[in-house]
Amino acid sequence: MRILLRVFGYTARYPWMAFATMVCAVGSTLTVVVFPAVTQQIIDKVIKDHHPERLIPLIVTGLAAYFAQDLLNALRILLNNHFEQRVIFDLRSDLYARIQMLPLQWFDNRSTGDIMTRLVDDVTSVERVLIDGIEQGTVALLQIVIILAVMTHYSRALTLAALAPLPFLVVGALSYSFTAGKRYRTARKATSALNSLLHDNLDGIRQIKTYTSETREHARFNAASNTLREASLIVMRYWAIYSPTMSFLSNVGNVMILAVGATLVLSHSMESGVLVFFLILARYLYEPIGRLHSLNQLVQAGRAASERVFSILDATVEPGYKEPSAEFSKDSNLSSNSQKGDVRYTNVSFQYQDNTPILHDISLHARPGEMIALVGPTGAGKTSLIHLLSRFYELSSGEILLDGESIRKIPLARLRHSVAMVTQESFLFNGTTADNLRIGKPDATEEEMWVALAAANADSFVNRLPKKLHTQLGERGVKLSVGEKQRLSIARALLKNPPILVLDEATASVDNTTERLIQEALQHLLANRTSFVIAHRLSTVRHADQILVMERGRIVERGTHDSLLAENGLYASLCREADAQGGILGLLAPQKESLRD
Repeated sequence: MRILLRVFGYTARYPWMAFATMVCAVGSTLTVVVFPAVTQQIIDKVIKDHHPERLIPLIVTGLAAYFAQDLLNALRILLNNHFEQRVIFDLRSDLYARIQMLPLQWFDNRSTGDIMTRLVDDVTSVERVLIDGIEQGTVALLQIVIILAVMTHYSRALTLAALAPLPFLVVGALSYSFTAGKRYRTARKATSALNSLLHDNLDGIRQIKTYTSETREHARFNAASNTLREASLIVMRYWAIYSPTMSFLSNVGNVMILAVGATLVLSHSMESGVLVFFLILARYLYEPIGRLHSLNQLVQAGRAASERVFSILDATVEPGYKEPSAEFSKDSNLSSNSQKGDVRYTNVSFQYQDNTPILHDISLHARPGEMIALVGPTGAGKTSLIHLLSRFYELSSGEILLDGESIRKIPLARLRHSVAMVTQESFLFNGTTADNLRIGKPDATEEEMWVALAAANADSFVNRLPKKLHTQLGERGVKLSVGEKQRLSIARALLKNPPILVLDEATASVDNTTERLIQEALQHLLANRTSFVIAHRLSTVRHADQILVMERGRIVERGTHDSLLAENGLYASLCREADAQGGILGLLAPQKESLRD
């Protein structure tokens, strides 16, 4: 009930629309009793007492009542649709805003398909609760109250006969409601699992085709789809019993009215027109009761969906999160790159929420403009160390300072505005070239974009695109090669123009020719910036100001290339291994020297 109250709480934002909808609902419901009353008058007065002159006015009255009812219903539906869509827009907007505020650890524990299901399918189920619950539910309840009031006015005996099935209807509805939650939650989870699998398979369709695993993936999809089928059948099985049972009990009420009413007419205690009047009214009484039973199914489904939606809205946001636009408006330094880029880690340790230790007692100092190289075997903690700088994850102990200020005291938008990242897998959005570049600088002009593209050695291939800056790149930049996507990412970082740069295996997945183009672009990007470079190709870090060698979450060696070779430790071993694999150690030395000049 608390969850549903929170859903309906969104309606309080638009009280005048709720009031106007309610007025139309009350007006259209009041007209329901007109036609049964007209019928009773025609039977008892026009036909029985033979007053034909009253027939036409009564017919016109009945017709006018139907017209007024449908007109008010049309207005109610229009108002209600605008009302509900505004509420649903607010709910979706709040949900998406909350998702953007959540820490990366929250996403690490959830699949993209599950999040999409909550944002799209579950919100749609909540929408049905709002539309049907508020509109049809309110109208049904009003109609029941009004019909019962009119019935009581005409005959208490027939009213009691009409209400005879009510205790059974209530017990049936309650028993269904109390047991339905678990069934609908199971169905929602099965839907989420199917969507997650579908999202992964569509995202990895190239890998599926490469490894000819279509049959295996089809079997996995069928298994997930079968789980959803079975969960849905359980829901439908209970509904197949519940709905006809409630309909039968309502029809018992009609029979009770007919039995009691016929007895009263035969004993001359009631006019036959009143009996007909009651039989017609009974239709308007049991029809909304049946509608409420159908709504009960939607409400139970909506309740399960609402729990999943509000679990996101209740999730804890990133520590220190504020609306980026608000931060930029309050702090003019955000967009001026006023930071020098002095970074200091002091006794930093980090572990995930499951208490898995990742980093142990890390200390380092990167002075403005220095290049810090992080090397070591896979799983040593290099990327985790860099992620702490942008507060993608919160350190467990120790302190990180940016220009002498603790990053925990720096607003997240300002902190992240100071850092640009170029990773091994360059992510591009399904938009144009310009759209992807403007992520680095939203107000960038085309001239600025071309300057950045030229510095990143990307202007030549962008010029070859059909619409140049306005070419759609496809999902994840599928229309570009790996090297082209990487150079576009470098141009994006150049537009951002941060004081701190992170290169995480930026040239690991390209050939030697493309690597040279990227390295030339990186010269422009690295100039006068504090940089952290993670690389397995040791040729890219030979002339770093500091080389930090990591193993199992600790810095086990530190120094320059020459000093570390002299120590003949892990770094020297990595260098010998690199030489054995092709002698690439000195490949880029001249480029780094020209950069330092």
